[in-house]
Amino acid sequence: MPTTSALDAQALFRAAYENRYTWDEHFPGFTATVKLIDGEQCYEGQVKVTADYTVEVTGIDDEQVRESLYNQLRDVIVHRKRNSFEAAHGKNTFSIGATDASGAVEILVSGDAMGSNYKVRDNQIVYVSRVMGRVAFAITHRQALDTGAGYISTNYVAVFRNPETNEVVRQMEFEDTYVPVGNYYLMRQQVVTTHEGGTTSTVKICFDDLQLLPAA
Repeated sequence: MPTTSALDAQALFRAAYENRYTWDEHFPGFTATVKLIDGEQCYEGQVKVTADYTVEVTGIDDEQVRESLYNQLRDVIVHRKRNSFEAAHGKNTFSIGATDASGAVEILVSGDAMGSNYKVRDNQIVYVSRVMGRVAFAITHRQALDTGAGYISTNYVAVFRNPETNEVVRQMEFEDTYVPVGNYYLMRQQVVTTHEGGTTSTVKICFDDLQLLPAA
């Protein structure tokens, strides 16, 4: 039988999880032209995301750039695709940890294969910590867009560490812009600044001519 603390922790985390903005079951997919600017290099092509979340990137010859865009869109979909709390976290148990100076409450998770832990503040998930194989990462949420139907994180920092030494191997800052298209919010722009190996690089991705696909 879960303790009161565990029930409180689950309720707190569940409320924040269900407050995230996601696309509903009627989401038809969309198309857009895309421009990726990496330093002095600029690549242009087309993207398509279908109703079943299949991603297509065309018109870009550089395979590495094309794959990077594909992976970026897959990451966007992971956060926008609706998934019930039971399906995502039904097997986990939760407990409340410390509250930090910002008022964020630590949510400790048992039963998660990746050792995930979270922080929740103002009904938003503002911190995620996970270990995936040889990489540990933590994402800190800084700003959000209130869509009226849930929040979208628009400024966040990801820090990647060696889980054995705790050494920082890479840090990435994301600035995302979303716009309403029909009944849905779609990504309009993403700027990613990466610090790694003593160097800093910035990649800007712009999505133009955003159009929803016809409903099936």
